This record gives sequence, structure tokens and C-alpha cells, in this order.
Amino acid sequence: MKKAIIIGATSGIGKRLAEILAQHHYKVGITGRRSELLNDLKLQKPNSFYTNTFDITNTTVIPECLEKLVQELGGLDLMIICSGTGDLNENLDFEIEKCTAETNVIGFTCVANWAFNYFEKQNSGHLVSITSVGGLRGSRMAPAYNATKAYQMNYLEGLRQKAKNLKSEIFVTDIRPGFVDTAMAKGEGLFWVATADKASQQIFKAIQNKREIVYVTKRWALIAAILKRIPRAVYNRM
Repeated sequence: MKKAIIIGATSGIGKRLAEILAQHHYKVGITGRRSELLNDLKLQKPNSFYTNTFDITNTTVIPECLEKLVQELGGLDLMIICSGTGDLNENLDFEIEKCTAETNVIGFTCVANWAFNYFEKQNSGHLVSITSVGGLRGSRMAPAYNATKAYQMNYLEGLRQKAKNLKSEIFVTDIRPGFVDTAMAKGEGLFWVATADKASQQIFKAIQNKREIVYVTKRWALIAAILKRIPRAVYNRM
């Protein structure tokens, strides 16, 4: 039986992925800030889920909490980082930017670093993180969110490069969603909004296939290609 940990499993994609993994006979460690929601999920399949409550920004407790989960699971094959935050911030409220950076950069790095080191010691493992199409370019409406997602993309690329140089069986997957019907989808005029279930099913398939970079849903690969090609002079006026 394979073992996985999902960081940020209380709602949205993280919760649905936990359910899908359990359906495919994984033992799943689930984490988040709200213990009551983790316990609700555990009640669905008590023998499949193992809970640990912590805030990803509290980096002093993360190693101990993850080690405890791994002991309870009996090992670790798959780490999925779903925890993230971001708000529209056209007025550049620093507290919003700070919170976004603490979660999407500091907290993310702590977990990704811990997971990669764990996998390196056992010479195998799969690290998956939910980034965003938004990380491809900057955003006047949400500067910190897009910037922190770009950081995640580059950090994962660095770990992927490191894994290749180690000639190990470590895989690194960067999941880049467009709009998904969760609390993270903010703003007006959203289009191509996928359900959390549809997005999660595509993510699970990408995990099974050990893909490196995946756009969710698939049609967002077209938007990504367009975004990359918009000249800077044009993009600056958008």
C-alpha cells in the first residue's frame, strides 16, 4: 500500500485529492489548520486517513509533524503540497502581500525542502505541488500571488534538476491550474472554471504518469502558450 501526505487537505483540491487517493488504496496523511475539517474527512475512511494539524507558516513545527505522520503511515512515497493563499490586492496592502509570501514561499519551501531530503535518503519518492498559470506572468491585481507562484515553479524546476543529477528515482511534478471552483478563485469574469473534482481527477492522472508539468484543466495549456508570447510592452498596458 502506497503512502502519501497532502499539505492543505481541509478543502478544495487538497480534500478531493485525499478522497481520490484513499479510493485507490493509499494511506494518506492529511494536514491543515482546521482540525475539525480534517477529522470530518477522517471519519469517511478511518483506516485510510491520518491527521496532523498545523499551519504551514509555522516552520518550526513542520519537520516534527511530518516525521510523526511518516511514522504513522509507515513510510512515504508521495508528498502533495496543496496549501496556498492569495488575494486580489490592487491597493498593495502589505499585510496581504506578507501573508501570501509567508505561505507560498516560506511555508512551501520548508515542506518541499523536507520532502526532497527525505526522498533523497531513500533514493525514491514523488513531490507534487499545486502552483498556478498565474505564475507565468506578473499581475497588477495580485502582485504577490503571481510572484510567489513563479517562485514555486522555479524552485520545483531546481529540485527536478537536482533529482536528475542524483540519478535517483525522485520525481517532481508542477501542477499549474487555471480557474478551479474553490475559495482561491477570486475576481469577476472568470472563465473555463473547472470543478474541484474534475481538476483533481486530472491531477491524479498526472501523478500516476509522473508528469513534470501539467496544466489543469488541459485547455489552460493554450492560455499559457499565449501568455508567454505576449510582448512585454503590450503586457505592461493590460
